[in-house]
Amino acid sequence: MTLRAIALASKGIGRVSPSPLVGCVIVSKKGDVVGEGFYTFDGVTHAEIQALAKARELARGGTAYVSLEPHDHHGKTPPCTEALINAGVVRVVCPIEDPNPLVSGRGFESLRKAGVEVVTGIAASEASKLNEKFICWHRKGRPFVHLKLAMSLDGRISLNGSVSTALSGPEAFTRVHALRHEYDAILVGGNTAVVDDPGLTDRSGSLRRRHLVRVILDNRLQVEEGLQIVKTARQIPTIIFTKPENDSRTDKLRKYGVEVIATLPRGARDIAGVLAELKIREIQSVLVEGGAEVAGAFCDAHLVDKLTFIAAPLVIGGKDAPVAIGGRGASSLESALKIADLSVNMIGDDVEITGYPTAA
Repeated sequence: MTLRAIALASKGIGRVSPSPLVGCVIVSKKGDVVGEGFYTFDGVTHAEIQALAKARELARGGTAYVSLEPHDHHGKTPPCTEALINAGVVRVVCPIEDPNPLVSGRGFESLRKAGVEVVTGIAASEASKLNEKFICWHRKGRPFVHLKLAMSLDGRISLNGSVSTALSGPEAFTRVHALRHEYDAILVGGNTAVVDDPGLTDRSGSLRRRHLVRVILDNRLQVEEGLQIVKTARQIPTIIFTKPENDSRTDKLRKYGVEVIATLPRGARDIAGVLAELKIREIQSVLVEGGAEVAGAFCDAHLVDKLTFIAAPLVIGGKDAPVAIGGRGASSLESALKIADLSVNMIGDDVEITGYPTAA
């Protein structure tokens, strides 16, 4: 039932940030599922409250399976712990603590003080992965960063020179938009914005609470009025980070609705500063889609929490074809990013490889 609660929580993807994903299943003392619920930000009502409302008196003497520690403080809603206790639930099974310092451990403590049995640790890995963005937000104090790159088998992201090159197949295209749906923001470099002229939108077709925010790192301020991201900036939030000395060139972009941030001393090269600015805007997660120098900057700064390569069955070759990750690179194998928890999947003819940098 814990996995069922986690599956229910996943229905809130794209609809809860900057809050966590939460699902709840109520099982009666006879062993029947009598109530289920999952949280969405706009719905306000928490998963536990939804599930208890469906269970009614059948919750008394039963068990609540919750994907994340129930909160014990007064926020937009009364404490969920109080609702569980008042409903007569005698056992709560929950895999992990809430990393939010307002909640962490207090929910479990309150339940135990009321005589409710609390079981933790079951399916903790699955629950942590589901809420990895929320956990990073609270534990690291910055948005979760997922670096995604499409490349050839020999690690090239385009042909020789700065030319727009679509490497992946249609199935990978669908997969990428499913990924975008999970994130609050999408980030590319100025060169990618100019060469590819991308829309940088979520075309998954799934419900989301807020627009996918478009973020461009562009110290040379290459972005101009004719690009899609500028022409649609009044409809879709668009942020450009650039150097302070470019501030006099930003007026035209701002007239189109682009938010230009030229206050960081190193501009777009200050990756930690960029993430801090995004956190102020309640952006909990960022999908970084390139190009090579942007990817290298995040890797050099050890500010990548998750990494996905989508490799097309192609070999491009040539010493001038750009590689997937630029930047300074590792000075030794010992200092290279170590990737753990690898998963490999076929997406049509392409190969998706995802893992977690252990030094992130």
